[in-house]
Amino acid sequence: MTQAADMQAVAEAIRTHERFLVTSHENPDGDALGSLLAMHLALQQLGKDSVMVLAGPAPLPGEYRFLELPARGLVRDVPGDHAGRVLVAVDCAQAARLTDPALLEATLVVDIDHHHDNTRFGDVNLVVADVSSTGELLAEVFREVGVALTPPIAEALYTALVTDTGRFQYSNTSPKALRLAADLVEAGADVRRVFQGVYESVQFAKLKLLARALERAETYADGRVIVSYLLRGDFAEVGAVEPYSEGIIDYLRSVEGVELAALIREPPRDGSPARKVSVRSSVASIDVSAIARKSGGGGHPQAAGFSSDLPIEEITAFVVDEFLAAAGAAPAAVPVA
Repeated sequence: MTQAADMQAVAEAIRTHERFLVTSHENPDGDALGSLLAMHLALQQLGKDSVMVLAGPAPLPGEYRFLELPARGLVRDVPGDHAGRVLVAVDCAQAARLTDPALLEATLVVDIDHHHDNTRFGDVNLVVADVSSTGELLAEVFREVGVALTPPIAEALYTALVTDTGRFQYSNTSPKALRLAADLVEAGADVRRVFQGVYESVQFAKLKLLARALERAETYADGRVIVSYLLRGDFAEVGAVEPYSEGIIDYLRSVEGVELAALIREPPRDGSPARKVSVRSSVASIDVSAIARKSGGGGHPQAAGFSSDLPIEEITAFVVDEFLAAAGAAPAAVPVA
């Protein structure tokens, strides 16, 4: 199907159904949570019965507390009537990343996303890789179905946009994205409120966790690769929860001369996988999503992740070897952000 046909299919699903579940991926970031809320509010504006769900006990990232998701109806358990609803999964590239596989028992699964490696797991799929964020794509969906940009919807979309573009600094910051940002501010998004919520509400325990990661950081490949790790015990010792590790990878990525950064972390809970790995690239020639896919993960060319039960040393060796293989076959590095 063409992109226009996919958009029409999504619009038709929204128009012809009345009961929805809206969800996103595990360990949600700003694009996931902003898109989740925006989609829920849009459906409610259209008179639909909508429920937001992120199943499981994992706490939400504290920096997005200002979105007030629980107060706006977010539930942490899959509703008993889920099989009779339409599932709208936003910013989720793979069905395996949903917070509960039971969500796929929905009457219809609608997949709206911007990851280039999306597996198109929905019955209806709208996947556009050249937009900055799922939030940007949702703005197009809302125009198609006649949703007005109220201040709450605009602020949720702005949160998605500003976080996935790295405050409009990453290479995915297109003129279209900047024009959308202006439209959202005109519609009532509070720029200062979003900035303070996301970037100036850092928990002290998160700073202590960051300190441990920075202390353990090591460089490889003549300083072109940097890797650090967090142990399961670190979270308990500093009083941190799992989402507090979000964003630490960006400090590693910012080191001078680094082309690939990796953060290996052991989730502060029992079970598999034993470790999760975030990888970031600072050059266009290194596609970290290709590296992540070799271990069952995925993501964007410059930001990806995967899970592993291998020891930290073996994960480090894998990342460095993959970087060297990619760099050896790649053209001269070109900065992307």
